[in-house]
Order: sequence, then structure tokens, then C-alpha cells
Amino acid sequence: MYRRLLESYPAEADRYDEMLEAGGRLRPHWRTLIDQLEDLSPEVLRRRAREVREAIAADGVTYNVYADPQGANRPWELDLLPQIISAEEWQTLSASVIQRAKLLNAVLADLYGPQMLLSEGLLPPALVFGQHGYLWPCRGIEPPGGIHLHLYAIDLARSPDGHWWVISDRTQGPSGAGYALQNRQIMSRAMPDTVRDMHVQSLLKFFHTLHNSLSELAPAGGEPPLVVLLTPGPYNETYSEHAFLAHTLGFPLVEGADLMVRGDMVYLKTLSGLRRVHAILRRLDDDYCDPLELRADSALGIPGLVQAARLGNVLIANSLGSGVLESGALHGFLPAICQRLLGQPLALPAVASWWCGEKPALEYTLANLEQLVIMPAFPSMRMQPVYGHSLNAQSRQRVIESLLAQPHAYVAQEWVRLSQAPVLSRSGEYRLMSRAVSLRVFVVAAADGSYHVMPGGLTRVAPRQRKDIVSMQQGGASKDVWVLGQMRTEAADGPTAASAAAESQDGRQRSLDTAHTSLDTIRSTVDISSHAGENLFWMGRYAERCDNLSHLLRATLQRSTDLQGDARENFYQLCEICRGLGIALPAPAASGRPTVNALQQALIAAIVDPTAATSIAANLRHLHHCGYQVREHLSLDNWHAINRMPGLVADSGGAAGMTPALALNMLNNVIQACVGLAGHALDDTTRDEGWHFLMLGRHIERMTHLAALFGQFLRQPPAAQIKILPWLLESANSVVTYRVRYRRTPEWLPVLHLLIFDVSNPHGIAFQFQMLERYLSDIAEQLGTLSMDTPAHLSALLHEFELEDLSHDSLFVADAHARLVQLMREAITGAFALSDELARHFFTPLNAPVSQGVS
Repeated sequence: MYRRLLESYPAEADRYDEMLEAGGRLRPHWRTLIDQLEDLSPEVLRRRAREVREAIAADGVTYNVYADPQGANRPWELDLLPQIISAEEWQTLSASVIQRAKLLNAVLADLYGPQMLLSEGLLPPALVFGQHGYLWPCRGIEPPGGIHLHLYAIDLARSPDGHWWVISDRTQGPSGAGYALQNRQIMSRAMPDTVRDMHVQSLLKFFHTLHNSLSELAPAGGEPPLVVLLTPGPYNETYSEHAFLAHTLGFPLVEGADLMVRGDMVYLKTLSGLRRVHAILRRLDDDYCDPLELRADSALGIPGLVQAARLGNVLIANSLGSGVLESGALHGFLPAICQRLLGQPLALPAVASWWCGEKPALEYTLANLEQLVIMPAFPSMRMQPVYGHSLNAQSRQRVIESLLAQPHAYVAQEWVRLSQAPVLSRSGEYRLMSRAVSLRVFVVAAADGSYHVMPGGLTRVAPRQRKDIVSMQQGGASKDVWVLGQMRTEAADGPTAASAAAESQDGRQRSLDTAHTSLDTIRSTVDISSHAGENLFWMGRYAERCDNLSHLLRATLQRSTDLQGDARENFYQLCEICRGLGIALPAPAASGRPTVNALQQALIAAIVDPTAATSIAANLRHLHHCGYQVREHLSLDNWHAINRMPGLVADSGGAAGMTPALALNMLNNVIQACVGLAGHALDDTTRDEGWHFLMLGRHIERMTHLAALFGQFLRQPPAAQIKILPWLLESANSVVTYRVRYRRTPEWLPVLHLLIFDVSNPHGIAFQFQMLERYLSDIAEQLGTLSMDTPAHLSALLHEFELEDLSHDSLFVADAHARLVQLMREAITGAFALSDELARHFFTPLNAPVSQGVS
């Protein structure tokens, strides 16, 4: 029945197969999926796999790998085939995982409290105090509700007999829950019928519980709580997930520099001042969180955070010091500890482990090295697992020497052959291949202290067959985990739950069951962080800069293809203007002017060269970087538009050999994308303080560009100015406005009026003065700061001109011309000064006042 799919699938006798029983029969819970896949042609299945990859690229789901040849932001890998777990098996497994979460929470409470486990000999003191994971300054800190582990993850593997074993515990800031939800959303779009028909359980309740738990436990003193998600920043390998989680949970995404401690309270630096933070969901490692009491060289943490937690003024999830439990050497001690603390046997065993710090364990390890895997005992050690069976004589001797020199630093584990699951081949003939897999399961603590397991998880896939290392850093892929439920429609994340899935994907999940009323929610506003405001400001500037450069280069490059008559001289003149605007073009030499071809190649390089600071490619990269850091403030469509933009000029092979026609087509695509971004800015962005700074950035950049463009234009002789008026209108994106308004060929005074004096032309200088004045006034009203007078001053200077004085036959033209050139210089200087002033007022509020009405 399943011959087409399974005939080439390699079964391995020494591994458990997630899809097949012994003898090659399909496991019952896989049959619906395989039946539906058998009905699809190879072309359809390949198209769906391609749609998954395209959805990942559009959503910007990445796993950053340092020094990766594919680039820092490597696209997340998601296989089209899920890992499927039956409802009966999941019920047993989840109960065991909950027990382990309760146990580890109790262990943390003891280690940072009475330390009974140490005094009774259930844990060796050297194993706890001999590692960096135990934070002495955090001893005695009692977290709200007694919950140390708010979010817990456990890595599981199957042995060949099908039993689950614990590989590792993730207790600091476990990653992957956001990736699991993104996987589900993408799979629900790729295979909606299958998700519905198999009654795959929803993941959304897990995130509701996390949101509600942090909100309810936060020491807010009756205020609407402010919970933030603390990230190390955009260069962290899982930053993409941080941004997605912040968007989903509705928590501001912040870095350590966005927070400060004042009076033992934690505050968020916002555009309107300081606002108290009541809870922090952290993705920052323990010792980096506070340079004052923990790691002094940390530039990522918040000085004074430990003291704020010590006094109970902020909830930190997970509690500081929880990383002590990530040591694999603890596994062998947990069965006895579980019996002591919970009064019951440990339900979910770990892979057999021996901490070499104990003499009998060291002796066993040395005698059985070929059957074991040697791993670091402590998470702070940077070491890959060493498989004893793969060592040659020389390597084996080096391992033995290391074990004898520092036995306490190593733990030996039984070598368990991971289970295998099918993956879809991407190349060649349509077929299924087998890959080793491990399962990461997530647990969340509710406000009452009970634990709840996500009915799904994250399956990690080894990059090659017969390879048991499933590290994402080494090129591994992922699978969605389908936990099958009872036959009820609300169990799916697909079409039967489309509204919930859409809300979690493009909305910000708000608590539906909190201690605060809806009126409290309405009255409480989440101010924009200074960091987010700055990135929105520069996002606006870079978006406008890309648009301006594209129009300038397109208008110039178009005139390089037909150089009849005066056109050649005009082209050289245009290139001089472009050089004056910062475009890197070859300058005239003693031997004469550069060739037209050399100028064309330089203009093309100004489009595609990512190493040129002023190129479109570089500015698109900066635009993407700013948007990447404020993803939680953008709609999904807006983010998709930004995420696509660097690819518009990527993979072009450089300027060498690129034709002007291809370059012009590239510029057209960039301009169309910039138009889309402008539409998102006006009609698809929340009208809060951040939006005002986004628009300020756009208008400051446009004012700077127009003033610089017109300043360079006015340097040209009057006769030459007349010849290049059409180019000036195109460069300023005002051709259509001129044609509709004047219905005549470009003339000096009408062009001058349209581009400088006309307050109704959105691409004119007077319009920029007017809009900057308006937005600054709005910001002054909203944020209580003084309005800056630069735009008003420039508008006053502009009103002093008489247009007739600028006519070439006017007696006052020389004086008016000089004053206009000076006004362009003042506009540029004023734009730089205004940008600096905004940065001083709003982006670095080191002495900002506490927001009124918020304690």
C-alpha cells in the first residue's frame, strides 16, 4: 500500500524508527499522514517543501551561526515531515516531564536556600560549588511564588527499545519554544488538511499560560504589570526567536542597555522617561545579567539587578543561578533526590551517567571508554562530546590524560543510538531518507505553581545519516512535533483554529485571564523603549535613503545609454553632481575624463557593492538591521517587505559585467519596494511615539537629500542647469507632479517653486520643513519635551524669498542665488543638528525622569 514512499526508506536494526514498527509496518499514528502523502505527486510534495522554505525566508526565521559560510543569519531549517506522537504515549511522557520540572524547581530552592541536599550527602559539594553555574550572590533570594523555573526544556532521546531517556536539562533561558510555534504555523499553512484530520493539539495555551503566569506573579503592587523580554541582542544565535516571542507574548523586546536600576527598582528607558519593569523573561545567561555582582566584564547586563531581585522588586524568569542544574553530572544523583524531595521514584530516567569526580566512576569510565561518550561536566566548558568508539590510539590516550588531570570536569554517559525519523530528500529523486532525531519538550509554570507541558515541541534532526549529533550549530534541521489529540475540532492549529493561529502570528497576545480589568489595560500604555525609538528613527532614515539613492542613480544611469549631441557633456555634468553627493565615481585625471564605461560601472557599484558605505546594498542592509531589532513593532506584512529588501540587490555578482539594463531593472525593483515601505509607514504602523520617530527619520533624510541635491545643482552654470532640469525632477521624484500641475516642459522657475517653495509637494523642501515642525510639535505634546526650532527657523528663511528674484533675468538673481545656496547649507546643518538633538533627548536618557503616574 505504501510502496512508493517506503520502498527506498532505509531501516536500521540498531535504532528505534519513529515511523516503522519491527518488520517494516507503519505505526498506527503515522498512517493518516502517509496515506495523504501517497495521494500527492512528487511535484506537489516538492512544491509544498519549497513553500515551507519560502515561508521561513519571508518570516525571517533564522538561527545565527557564527562564522557560517552561509552568512550570520542562516535560514532556519524545517523538514516537511513532522514527528508524530500518539495521545496515549504523550500522556505518560508529559506526566514524567512535569515531575522532573517540579523536582528541579525544588532542587534550586534547596541549593539557594537551606542546602539540605548537600548536608545529607545527596549531592557532592564539589559538583555544585566547583562550577561557574552556582551564583553565590543569589543565595537566599526567594522568587515570587517560590517558582525558580518558569520555563523549562528537556532534551529527550529514544533508546533502541523505544524508551525515552533524558539527554540534558535546559534551565537558564531555554530556547526553542518560539521556534516550535513558528514551525507549527508554517506547517499549518503547508499541510492544513492533514493537521486538521489528525487532530493535532494546539500550542497556543502554552503561551497564554506563560504570559498570564508572569503577569500575575510580577510584584506590581496593584499596577498593570510591565513584563519585558531580555535579549543579548541581534547577534545572538536565536535572536529571531526572541523577536518572535516578544511579538507573540506582547512583551517589549529589550537589551541590557535599555534597562537600569534606580532605588533598587528596575526601569525601562523609554522615549518619555523611565517606566518601572515588574518582570523580566530573560534569554541572557546567568552570569552576564549583572556586572555589579556577577560577571564584571559583562556589557550585556543591568548593574544592580541582583539587588532588585533580592529585595523582591522584580521577577526574573528563570531565576538567576538556575544554570547550575544544566550540568550533566547531576543525572546520576537525581533518582535519590527525587525520592527524598518528592517521596516518589523518578519516572523519567536519564542516560546512564558517571561523574568522574568520584573515584569509582572514574575507574569505570577508564575501563569502558569505548562504550561511553565523554562530555563536559559543566555548561561553561566549551567542548564537543567525545565518542569513545571513534577514538584512535593517540586520541584515546589524550582523553585518558585529560580525565586523570581534571576528573571533576568530565562526565561519562552511555552511548545511546538516537532514534531515526523520515525526512524528505531535497535533491535528486523524490524519496524519504532517515536521520537521527532528538526531542525537546517545553514546560511552563502557572501562577499557582503547577506545571504544564507544551503538547508538541521541537525535534532536532542530525545533518547527515548515521550521525548522532543533532546540534543546530552544526547544520541540523528541525521538525514540527504533532501530538495527536482526541477527535475534536478545537485541537488543531489549522483551519479549525485559523483565527487563533492568525492572532498569535500577527497580533500581540494579551492575557485573557489576569487580575487586572480591561479598564486597567486601556489606561496603561506601554511606552516605546529608547532603543526601539532609535531603531525606528534610523529605519525611517535608511528607507528614505535607499529611495533617494535609487531615484538619483536611475535618472543618471538612464542618461548613460544614449549620448548623442549634448547628452555626453550633460552626463559628465550629472556624474559631477553625483560625486558631490558622495557617490564614489572616478575623478578626472591629467590624462582626461574617465570613460563612459568606467562611470557606468561606478554607478552600478553604487547599487550593488556591499562594501561601499554609500551604496544601496549597504543601506538596504542597515535598513534590515534596524527593522530586525524592532520586529515586534511591525506588522507581519511590513516585516516581510523589509526582510525581502536586501535580496533585491544580492547575488548579483558585483558591478563587473553587469549591464546598465540589468542595473536599471534592479533599481526599479528597489524603488517599488521603497514605495511599499512608505505605504506601510503611513497606513500600517501604530500611531504611537515610535511612529513619530519613524516619520521624523524619513523627513530628516529627505530634507538632507533634497538640500544636498539642490545645493550641487545650483553650483552648475545657469545654461547647464536648464539642460538638466528633467534629470533634477526625476532625481527628486517629482516628474508626475510637475507634468500634472504645469503640463509643459521643465522650466526654471516652475521647477524651482515645485522643489523648494511648494508646501504641497511631498518631495519638496518646504514640505519637509512643515512636516518636521508638525511631528516635533506632536512629540512635544505627547512626551512633554520642548519643541526644537530648527524647522521653524528654516521655514522663516524660506518665506523671505521672492520667487521673481530667482529668475535668471532678475537684477537680484545673484544675491537671491547666494542666499538660496546658503539656505541649502543651513538645511543640511540643521538636519544633522536635529538628529543629534533627538539622540540626546530621547535615545540616551541616562538621566531621564521617572514617568508620571508609574511607581
